[in-house]
Amino acid sequence: MIAGETCPLQKVLTRLEKSGQFLVMLKKSTPTKSKDVPFELGEALRLRRKEMGLTMQAVADQAGLSVGFISQVERGLATPSLGSLASLAAVLETHLSAFLDQPAAEGQTTRQDKRQSYRVPGAEMVYERISTTFPGSKIHSVITHEPPGYRGEPISHSGEEMFYIIDGAITVEIEGEVEVLRKGDSIHFDSRRTHSSWNHTDKTASILWCGTMDVFGDAPEPIHKPSSQQKPNNDQTGEGKP
Repeated sequence: MIAGETCPLQKVLTRLEKSGQFLVMLKKSTPTKSKDVPFELGEALRLRRKEMGLTMQAVADQAGLSVGFISQVERGLATPSLGSLASLAAVLETHLSAFLDQPAAEGQTTRQDKRQSYRVPGAEMVYERISTTFPGSKIHSVITHEPPGYRGEPISHSGEEMFYIIDGAITVEIEGEVEVLRKGDSIHFDSRRTHSSWNHTDKTASILWCGTMDVFGDAPEPIHKPSSQQKPNNDQTGEGKP
């Protein structure tokens, strides 16, 4: 689905909005605890999957996530990161804006004191949008603020990405290869390789993430669609950024 078309989940989201349980962008907020994960997001994802006649395994394989993680998300026991949500939206052929409100791109320059912080409802990771969009643009970028102890779910998808550590430190694992990245370090890799990261420290880590995955839903169509080269990931554990 492209921007401007009627969202297939509109009835679901309208019902949730009327009940006062709608998804909103959180501005300059503090991450909620895992117990506050909203069931509405998981329910919307589940209903769309059912509408398309897809099994959880099929969605997991195409999104590069584990079936166990998909199950947890649908039951409101876990919240996907921005990258995982973008991947799920692509598989479900639904515009990302149906699941998440994000700051719009308002020109080629962003100012630190003007950027809005936001997150996937219920998630701990906080984001700041850095990149804009224009005809032919392929790079997307956010600054992520990863709280102490945060661990992302393993994921694989088409494209490439790079992390640059602005502050703090994180552990990155790419297909079994584990590295610790500290302030000033960076890593650039093929996103088709199953990857995840976690904050092993007691301080928030800030990371500049750049990649070809359309994490804003600005592209005419998802550029990270599953390919024959993408490997399904069946880990049951706790994503690469963003």
